[in-house]
Amino acid sequence: MARKLPPLTTLPAFDAAARHLSFTRAAAELNLTHGAISRAVRNLEEMLGVRLFERGTRSVRLTREGVAYAAEIGAALDRVGIATIAATASRSAGVLNVSTSDGFAGRWLVPRLHRFHRIHREIDVRLSTSGTLTDFIRDGIDIAIRYGEGNYDKVVSELLAEEDVSPVCSPELLKADRPLRSPEDLRHHRLIHDNFRIDWATWHQAAGLYGIDHTAGIKFESAAYAVEAAVQGEGVLLGRSALVSADLAAGRLVRPFDLALKSRWSYYVVYPESALRHQKIRAFRDWLFSEMAAGQ
Repeated sequence: MARKLPPLTTLPAFDAAARHLSFTRAAAELNLTHGAISRAVRNLEEMLGVRLFERGTRSVRLTREGVAYAAEIGAALDRVGIATIAATASRSAGVLNVSTSDGFAGRWLVPRLHRFHRIHREIDVRLSTSGTLTDFIRDGIDIAIRYGEGNYDKVVSELLAEEDVSPVCSPELLKADRPLRSPEDLRHHRLIHDNFRIDWATWHQAAGLYGIDHTAGIKFESAAYAVEAAVQGEGVLLGRSALVSADLAAGRLVRPFDLALKSRWSYYVVYPESALRHQKIRAFRDWLFSEMAAGQ
């Protein structure tokens, strides 16, 4: 029996427009024009004989029929994407696509990857660094390490490590003309900032420090560069435990004070529900947990 199907090229446009409730954002996601999205949706509506969107001057919203159709089409496209990944898995069996942030990649993952490759010589890790959430199907990502609260939709999210934040610096600063012996001594040293959610103002308040300009110092967008600046003796950084653990163990950094603040965000290993059926993904996931446990 022949299937009754709409023009298949219209479905990704409708799915994106339904998820974003915006033809403009759908066009940006699919690298199409606003007009192309609008035409695809209109063609789909004409074929179905059903209005899927209520169109306003600057907005669109799904009709009741559109809500029901979007749920089914979205789920169907997800299944097609997962089937496509499974069908091509044998061809790229030795390639593992991993996504994480540049800070975690540069200060934790990359320095340890040689140990994974020593065990799994048949797997080639390809690393993508981004601060945005991963679309596993669209981006071709097998597994991700993300920093947040772990509430990611339609994927498995496993807690990898919690994190605390405390001042770190080069051991040379402990022997400087004005050595760091107490938090009050921070007024004589340059502060290093990254774009982390816990900043110097928060730590100063917890330490009972007042009268110190917590906004002064060097600022970095990249956590990896901020850690490297601290290693080079450029100042004192609020170090995130996962990102400075190797430098602390090697003596390149020290914690001059005991006060650490617990972050409400943690590191999570994130992957599609069916991902662990693939040996390469399961091997990398197990290795991540083993490495983190060994470091702690």
